[in-house]
Amino acid sequence: MANEKILIADDDKNICELLRLYLAKEGYETVIANDGEAAVAAFEKEKLNMVLLDVMMPKMDGWEVCRRIRAADNTPVIMLTAKGETFDKVLGLELGADDYVVKPFDSKEVVARIKAVLRRCTPAEAQPDGVISYDKLSVDLTRYELKVNGQVVDAPPKELELLYYLASHPNRVFTRDQLLDEVWGFEYYGDSRTIDVHVKRLREKLENTSDQWSLKTVWGVGYKFEVKE
Repeated sequence: MANEKILIADDDKNICELLRLYLAKEGYETVIANDGEAAVAAFEKEKLNMVLLDVMMPKMDGWEVCRRIRAADNTPVIMLTAKGETFDKVLGLELGADDYVVKPFDSKEVVARIKAVLRRCTPAEAQPDGVISYDKLSVDLTRYELKVNGQVVDAPPKELELLYYLASHPNRVFTRDQLLDEVWGFEYYGDSRTIDVHVKRLREKLENTSDQWSLKTVWGVGYKFEVKE
């Protein structure tokens, strides 16, 4: 954890200072940005391990900042938002956000979520045997790399982990809540569409790759990675 650097991007300076104090206490370095343009500039300048990103900011909103970050790399992003609507959450997930915290929030909860996301997104902590291969498909959690037809395909950490988990249990059906608990590691109460969004994005990347396996919807239950016997 030591020396990990986190960008706090929020136009509310009190929130920034509160988070900075909590994160400093946990041993994290922090960088502060109070508008979207400053957030992008800080992202381009600093070597960051994570971005805490407010949705509603002046000059450039959090959605656009998230788009620009995802266009560059897979640095973990946690969105900070006063809006709890499903549409906002789905939009953020489609843009590649790794997690959500809805204001008002407890700073200890934010720190816990930061630690959880960093654990999931740090390849060094992946299991040494974290490679699953099927026909024309390879998911490597030691390097956080997805290969389809031998070509590396860009995918955020959450998509990789979801695919890896499903492919590790071929033909087993999981409910959305089970997948949230196993892959995200904590409850997204009432937010099961998180899984739907990630599966949709994975299907776009895996479509027509092989007739030996597929990512299947089990209506009324959840999803499975189906492998032909």
